[in-house]
Amino acid sequence: MANEINSLVIDKGTDLLPIGTVVLLDIMVQPLMIYGRMQQQADKEGVWDYVACPYPQGHISEETNVFFNHVQIKQVIFKGFESEGEQLMKEKLKSLSARNDSDEKNH
Repeated sequence: MANEINSLVIDKGTDLLPIGTVVLLDIMVQPLMIYGRMQQQADKEGVWDYVACPYPQGHISEETNVFFNHVQIKQVIFKGFESEGEQLMKEKLKSLSARNDSDEKNH
């Protein structure tokens, strides 16, 4: 019981994480801060769950953008602010993602 109470682990869950969340990926040592969701990388096909920048440096240039999907997150270090507006945005993104998945299956 004491281990659970003292745990600092943040569950990444299955929903998109809020803007400002700091994560670690399996493929990188550098922490990343999420600043966009459901993003298309320039000159690439498909949509990524997230775009992030190095933390604590922040957005330096387009070359330092990191695009990745939720399943690639190894650890959540800090979870971003979740207001009522964030909850509404998350629901809109979820429905948009479901619609895109449905459209892809039908083509």
